[in-house]
Amino acid sequence: MAHVELSLSEAFVPRAAESPPSATGIDQWCTTVATAVEPCLVIDVEMRICAASASCCSLLGIGARPESVGRPLLGVLRLLDFTAARGELTEGEIDKIPPLLALTSGRLARGLLRVQSGPAGEGDATVDAIATPLWEDGVVAGSLTFFSEV
Repeated sequence: MAHVELSLSEAFVPRAAESPPSATGIDQWCTTVATAVEPCLVIDVEMRICAASASCCSLLGIGARPESVGRPLLGVLRLLDFTAARGELTEGEIDKIPPLLALTSGRLARGLLRVQSGPAGEGDATVDAIATPLWEDGVVAGSLTFFSEV
């Protein structure tokens, strides 16, 4: 029979070589995400993209990294529903997508998203998104989301 042990420890904040020692936690995550191979992104509390990996930009169809960083996530990401008509999500549904839910709830969030990753009707992607809030001084400062194509 398998044996599993769990322990709690302080939150892990990466120490990227390129980050100055005075960089905040979210800044360090941004440095890590910008060089990551996996599709991932960091947004701040204003829902602006702070960092995105190249594979994330490609998977979600949000343009090249320099073009997407600093822009509102919902300004570059077109979210679609799971109906055959592939309509845009309503505002109530958008609030529940993992990157935003992690910001508002302060908890881990996971869910499936359908995004338009190419010109209208030509390229849709269904992705599994797992998001966690990023904390600074006891307050949610952003969220980190990893994506996996389904």
